[in-house]
Amino acid sequence: MIDLYTWTTPNGHKIHIMLEEIGLEYKAHPINIGKGDQFGEAFLRISPNNKIPAMVDHDGPNGKPYSLFESGAMLIYLAEKTGRLLPTDTVKRNDVMQWLMFQMASVGPMLGQAHHFNKYAPEKIEYAVKRYENEANRIYGVMDRRLADFKFLAGNDYSIADIATWPWLRSAETQGVNIDDYPNVRRWFEMIGDRKNVKKGLQVLADHHTDLSQDKDALENMFGSKQYEKR
Repeated sequence: MIDLYTWTTPNGHKIHIMLEEIGLEYKAHPINIGKGDQFGEAFLRISPNNKIPAMVDHDGPNGKPYSLFESGAMLIYLAEKTGRLLPTDTVKRNDVMQWLMFQMASVGPMLGQAHHFNKYAPEKIEYAVKRYENEANRIYGVMDRRLADFKFLAGNDYSIADIATWPWLRSAETQGVNIDDYPNVRRWFEMIGDRKNVKKGLQVLADHHTDLSQDKDALENMFGSKQYEKR
């Protein structure tokens, strides 16, 4: 059994989808980031960076409970635990790892900033909006060129690189991107979105989801001074 501490964000959806794809038994525990659950003492013990998702595998290495934070590390751990979605062949494995790191270093941070300055920022800062929308479109272009030659990001096999990246593209419009400008990305996005286990992963905690963009307390918990209190 895996206890998953999560919320309905792209990083949360990565792990929801992964667990559905590999078929491990898990229980999802909501960490409402708008209400500040991420700052709770118990959660900080397994996620010291106060970010979701985090998890405890009660059948971890040597049969002992093992906790993890950071979604990329969790994807690698789950792939290695089950022998799924991460090849053992050296070249293919490194292809997956490169595109997984691309998601972690570029897709998530840059698309997240574009989304933030378009939706959550209390004032419209033209420089920031333009900066991150331009970077978002550049990143979509990188993926579009890659997907012109391959079915999936790391080659012709579905992998954790696709699972990590796909949830971030569900908000293209608020990232300042017209996905129709990137036909190879659109083909890939729709193909993965049609997967049964991807659809199931998106339903995890779906009944808890609310739009927090107009909730001042939620915005303070997610982006304000609450983040910087000494703990």
